[in-house]
Amino acid sequence: MTGPHKTASTSKKKESTTTAVLGAIENTMETAIFNSRWLLAPFYLGLVISIALLFVKFCQELYHLTIHVTTASEHAVIIGILALVDMALVGSLLLMIVFSGYEIFVSKIDVAEHQDRPDWMGKVDFSGLKLKVIGAIVAISAIDLLKTFMEIPSHPTEVDSEMFLWKVVIHMAFVLSGVLFAVMDRISAETKSH
Repeated sequence: MTGPHKTASTSKKKESTTTAVLGAIENTMETAIFNSRWLLAPFYLGLVISIALLFVKFCQELYHLTIHVTTASEHAVIIGILALVDMALVGSLLLMIVFSGYEIFVSKIDVAEHQDRPDWMGKVDFSGLKLKVIGAIVAISAIDLLKTFMEIPSHPTEVDSEMFLWKVVIHMAFVLSGVLFAVMDRISAETKSH
């Protein structure tokens, strides 16, 4: 009577031990995967550094524009201002990616009580970030296209014409991508509500 009972008891202990070991392995693996999100933090720090580098170029362009404003043509001043706007948009795009990406993928930024905290911070999900990024890319592309059109020579060559055409095509591809992203997100949101 003690033989089969002992075997069943030993079997349950082995099963319990196996379950505990598998549970510990699973817990360790899940913890490692969860903590791996911190590997993204250096990417966001790199983007912050790139904003600083862009600021240096912005200051350089602003200085160049300022010292030549009295001798430059109106056309050249407008092109210079568009270059500044372009850099400001790229900087804003980078900052938006840093804030939202860090909060979505790494950790919450704990500045809720700070008076300068942007209203959108902490409220932009991955879908919203994607739409904001494509919107910023379309705006940057539009500014670049406007600069290109302002620099069209009076007698464009065939190469110039082809380059202008490709810039328009690429810009329209960005616009179409943005529209498709928005439509897909709308369809996805409507599907979730049903």
